[in-house]
Parts: sequence; C-alpha cells; structure tokens
Amino acid sequence: MDLHGKVAVVTGSGRGLGLAYARDLAAAGAAVVVNDVDAAAADAAVKEIVASGGRAVAEVAAIGTSEAADALVERAVAEFGRLDVMVTNAGILRDRVLWKMTDADFDAVVQVHLRGTFTCARAAAVRFREQGDGGRLILVGSPAGQRGNFGQTNYSAAKAGIVGFVRTWAMELAKAKVTVNALVPVAATAMTETIPALSPYVQKMRAGEAMPPFARRALAFGTPEDAAGLVTFLASDAASGITGQAIGVGGDRLSLWTHPVQTVAAYADGGWSADAIAQAWPTIFADHQQTVGEKLPEPPAEDAS
Repeated sequence: MDLHGKVAVVTGSGRGLGLAYARDLAAAGAAVVVNDVDAAAADAAVKEIVASGGRAVAEVAAIGTSEAADALVERAVAEFGRLDVMVTNAGILRDRVLWKMTDADFDAVVQVHLRGTFTCARAAAVRFREQGDGGRLILVGSPAGQRGNFGQTNYSAAKAGIVGFVRTWAMELAKAKVTVNALVPVAATAMTETIPALSPYVQKMRAGEAMPPFARRALAFGTPEDAAGLVTFLASDAASGITGQAIGVGGDRLSLWTHPVQTVAAYADGGWSADAIAQAWPTIFADHQQTVGEKLPEPPAEDAS
C-alpha cells in the first residue's frame, strides 16, 4: 500500500487499536492526525510515528461534539493541506445490565461512539465534498453491535447504529466518490480484557507471549496490529470499489458480515391476527429464530490453564 500524499485522522489513537491504525497508515506514507483525550498518550504516539520516519501531529480533544470534530478536520488541513481518510475509533465502556444502567452510563457511551462517529464523519464529509476528489470514512464497529453482548446495552446499540450509518452514508456519498465502511475488529486491548474468556490472552500479549493458534483462529483474536492492515487497505486506492460493508478482522481471520436479511416470510389474505400468528409460528417461523450473542468455543486445556 502506498498512501503518500494522503492525510488521515484517527480518533482515539493514543493507544490500543487506534494507535495501531495510526502507525500502519503512517508506515504506508499517510500523514496522520493523532487524536486522544489524553495529551501525554497522543504526544507519545506522535513521537513514535515521527521517530519511525512518518508524519504526524497530535490534536487533543474529547470526541463527541461538533467542535471536536471540526477541530480535527481543521488541524489536518492546516498541517497537511487536505483530508482523505477519517477513522472513527474513539470509544469508552460503561458496562452494566439493563436494570442497573444509569442515564449517565448510557449517555456517555452513546456520546462518544454514536454521536462522535456522526460528528466526525459529517465534518469529514463536508471537507471531502469541498475537495471534490473523494475520500474514505472508516467507522469502527464491534461484534457486540452485530450480535449483542451481555451487559452492553449502550455499547451494542451504539455499534449497531454505526453499521446503520455505513449503509446510509454509502448511498448518500456515492456521487462524491466517498467510500464508507465499518471495521469490526477483535483484538487484545484494555476493552477486551474485561471479557473473561478473552482476558487470559490479553495478559499473555502483555507478558510478551505469542497468541496461541486457538485464539488467533477459533476466536479470531490477536494483537491490535493484526487489525491495522484492514484500515490501511480501506484507505487505499485498492479499496475504491468497496463501500457500504461491515468487515471483520482479528487474529488470522478476515471476514465479511452480512446485512440483515429476511430469513422466512409467510402471507395471509387480509393480514395477520394474533391468533393466526400463534397458529403459524410453531410450524413456519420457530425453526428460523436467530441466536443472540457471540458463542465462543471452549479453549483447549493448555490454553485454559
């Protein structure tokens, strides 16, 4: 991939997945605006990228407001002359089951993930249309948004909404030659460390141990760097014909998610009464009901120890 001449903004890129994305984009030649709410983390990321021969600047801001989104785009243009790629990676967790989740828990996650994606994408889209030569919106989703996850009402809803953005904006921005895709990553980060089945693998990575084959294949779980290549690919000219997609990546696996489709349909003259539905459901629909949540396979004995 050759991204020389391209300029990217990566939100939440002071550490974890965002940092991996920023590094990979810079290594391919893109100039990068690193964003984080933590100034020290953002500055450290920039120093690392520059030391490796890349170009980067830091823009410290809490993602979620229009002002923050506009500042990111303005910084890219002021420093590097244009904007070509917006990667909306910033995120937080406030996990609680429904009956314990507070308004503040819900609002905080929706503010950063859903509103933050909207405001940053909107600011980028305005700039892309002004430039007149296309652009890339790479929006970060999650398996939780595709399948749901226990204790993540706020996060699952926000991530599902982001894939809804993708499908809508891919249509709206097609004439402007802007592609819009969702990245659905799985990687060892502070966020995934909160998942009991994945926590041991995060700890292995931090200890400098290699991810076992079971994690990389069966769980599609690897390092943040394993997910970064997809971002760079989607930012490149090679991906100019790909839009409106939700693409999964993690460990050794690359996958393409389906959009929701009808699995079965039946018709009744004059419509469906409650009694008619009750009669038809067991024989027509029951066998087609969908599962919820990620069904992770059991690890081999040596991984569980």
